[in-house]
Parts: sequence; structure tokens; C-alpha cells
Amino acid sequence: MIRVILPQPLRTLAGINGELSLDVAGSATLASVLDVLEARYPALRGTIRDHVTHERRPLIRFFACGEDLSFGQAAAPLPEAVARGAEPLLVVGAIAGG
Repeated sequence: MIRVILPQPLRTLAGINGELSLDVAGSATLASVLDVLEARYPALRGTIRDHVTHERRPLIRFFACGEDLSFGQAAAPLPEAVARGAEPLLVVGAIAGG
């Protein structure tokens, strides 16, 4: 099970309370986790990544095990601690402005 923590606005949109646990078949990658997340919570489609290109939205960041995974390959394996459920994958809304 992959643990996922979403920002409050996305939890509200999807009707989620707290941390999620997702069962990801096969390799645990950012892409596979987001595929399962969007299939389980259709209201989130297009909020984290583009509908067509599946590219990360500009003001969304991904963190795990103290690392920023936002600019890596979506098909790259997630850190082992995330894959085994010891550490969560954090989806964070970036702060912009001046």
C-alpha cells in the first residue's frame, strides 16, 4: 500500500479525510500512483496533472523521504520506503506570489 497525503483543497474536492492508502499493482512509480488515485477519485482528474499530456500541473509538487520528486521522470521507481508504505508520498500545492 502506498500512503498519499494530499493538500486540503484536493481532499475536500474528492471528499477525502486524512491520509490515503492506495494499492498500486506492479511497479510503484509516480505515474502509477497518480493513475490509481485518479481512477479511485475521478474528481481529481486534471487537478494534479494535465488531462491529455499527464504532465504535472505547474503549482503542484511531489515530495517523499525528504526529496523533491517534482522534476523527475514519472515512470521512475518511487523511493523504497514509499513503495513499502513506511513513508508517505506528499502532494503539495506550491506557494506563488510576491
